[in-house]
Amino acid sequence: MTSLRARKRLIDQLRQMAVANNEVLDVILSVPRHAFLEEALASHAYDNAALPIGHGQTISQPSTVASMTTRLLEKFPNGLDKVLEIGTGCGYQTAIIAAFTKQVISIERIKQLHYAARDRLYDLKIRNIKCLYADGFLGCEQYAPYDGILAAAVSDDVPEILIDQLIVGGRLLMPVANESNQTQHLIMIDKTSTGIKQQRLDVVAFVPRQSGIT
Repeated sequence: MTSLRARKRLIDQLRQMAVANNEVLDVILSVPRHAFLEEALASHAYDNAALPIGHGQTISQPSTVASMTTRLLEKFPNGLDKVLEIGTGCGYQTAIIAAFTKQVISIERIKQLHYAARDRLYDLKIRNIKCLYADGFLGCEQYAPYDGILAAAVSDDVPEILIDQLIVGGRLLMPVANESNQTQHLIMIDKTSTGIKQQRLDVVAFVPRQSGIT
């Protein structure tokens, strides 16, 4: 199930779901998703499903990773200079977006996940990532501004501090929960010289945002 055949079957499924960016699909094909999971779950690595990675967290389903990455590349078709990722998790989304970005600043609030992802990405020889142990929803002013920001935890709102750390012309993607029924939607925000433009996209399912570090 970790074979090239299994990976190609996933790519065919993503194409059927209208993921049309061939460069993104090529990277998803090349990145070994099974390397980001415990051995017991390796047989499900190339299912289009979110899977547990411990500490109440999950690895996002490949279709969600593909969608978020594609949305950033729509804005920056020639690649990005710098991306902030909130919620490194196991590092899978980090590895995918790193293929299109000069530098990824990835923040994880759970210490064990932070160190495991950092070591895993290093072992995979992905060298344009800086992994930080902190509360990602505070952003990271030290390396700002960012062309793009991706968040992997659902919030009730979009923190203003994150928008402040985008370049003018930058794009932020994160899940936001509807207050009335808690349905989650992927929200896309473009920062312009006159303000922001916000668009609600797909229904998604992410773990809830939590504050602080642990």
